[in-house]
Amino acid sequence: MRMVKIAMGALSLLALTAAAQAQSTTLTIGTVNNNDMIVMQGLSSEFTKKHPDIQLNWVTLEENVLRQRVTTDIATKGGQFDIMTIGTYEVPIWSKQAWLAPLDNLGSGYDVDDLLPPIRKALSTEGKLFAAPFYAESVMTMYRKDLLDKAGLKMPEKPTWDFIAQAAEKMTDKSAGVYGICLRGKPGWGENMAFLGNMAREFGANYFDASWKPQFQSEGWKKAVTLYVDLMKKYGPPGAAANGFNENLSLFGQGKCGMWMDATVAASFVTDPKQSQVPDKVGFAPAPCGVASCPNDGYNWLWAWSLGIPASSKKKDAAETFIAWATSKEYSELVAKEKGVANVPPGTRTSLYKNAEYLKAAPFAEQTIAAINKADPSAGADKPYVGLQFAAIPEFQGIGTAVGQQMSAALSGSVTVDQALAAAQAQATRDMTRAGYIK
Repeated sequence: MRMVKIAMGALSLLALTAAAQAQSTTLTIGTVNNNDMIVMQGLSSEFTKKHPDIQLNWVTLEENVLRQRVTTDIATKGGQFDIMTIGTYEVPIWSKQAWLAPLDNLGSGYDVDDLLPPIRKALSTEGKLFAAPFYAESVMTMYRKDLLDKAGLKMPEKPTWDFIAQAAEKMTDKSAGVYGICLRGKPGWGENMAFLGNMAREFGANYFDASWKPQFQSEGWKKAVTLYVDLMKKYGPPGAAANGFNENLSLFGQGKCGMWMDATVAASFVTDPKQSQVPDKVGFAPAPCGVASCPNDGYNWLWAWSLGIPASSKKKDAAETFIAWATSKEYSELVAKEKGVANVPPGTRTSLYKNAEYLKAAPFAEQTIAAINKADPSAGADKPYVGLQFAAIPEFQGIGTAVGQQMSAALSGSVTVDQALAAAQAQATRDMTRAGYIK
């Protein structure tokens, strides 16, 4: 009789377990293979402990692939993802097309008012938040203080591209495997074009003029791309046309780059002794300026890798529960405890930049917050689109990708700079005319 009772008890337990599993929700999360997201995956067991009814299925992709996959999925209502990692480009476009669900139930403890105003504004439409920022960034100059000292140079408070070119030459020591400058070369609207779009702005040019005519053959674009190709061929690492953010992060961390102009989020990794061979040798400065007189607000970009929910999702409640956790103050505290306070995902919350412990541990914090606060992506008389390193129109994704391939070809030497810019101008003009922007 006792054995029967034990057997029946075991069967009951199995039945309860099966019932619990049947009632659980599995969220498929599409995300990018950047360091902060990999940390999030590693710590997500803390979320599932508190929410055993929610299971997580991660789909981690390279940046260009992620963008293609999530765009296709949400446009076709494919339902492949319950949560998508998207940015400040997609949110204003997709929310207006009713492709995203508003995040209106993040919980009383979430403190949405703590989100940095430029980031919250960039992820909102008509006052409603449509994606929650996991980390946000602008652009900065990261440089090796020891190599600059050895070259007899001092980084200016507002570096110019003339200074950067001079420093790159003097810091390069190819026999030692040290290259004066590392920049994005991998083609993609969010890879090399994020950098080059901003560099063109540093020389006074935009993607389009007030009449939506592409500006790739303007003086500013020609100066920017000519200098970019020249610097990278003379002082950049081999195979630079294949290097994106992650590849340059690895090179800089290995001590192979004298300077790197890129996303502010990289700063915590290049100063982390567990991830960088030069953690105590890194200095930070604003992005360079190419025009004769640099404006006080500099030429910064603005981006936030954020978590959003497709409007067609049938798992919105569970998805919003996870998003609230992953972008909360609680999550930041967890990262600080497990990985060190300097490695908290940056650029999203005002409270982080009032945290004395963080400011002490993060020598890049002041430069990061200054760059984000000075970045204004709004449209204006000379720039009819919202965006800085991108143009927030649906057509830009295709245009930026095509132009990025031309810029990468110029860097690899298969075409000249003039040929690349002419091809970019022709392609963009065709696309903008076909879309009805150019009459």
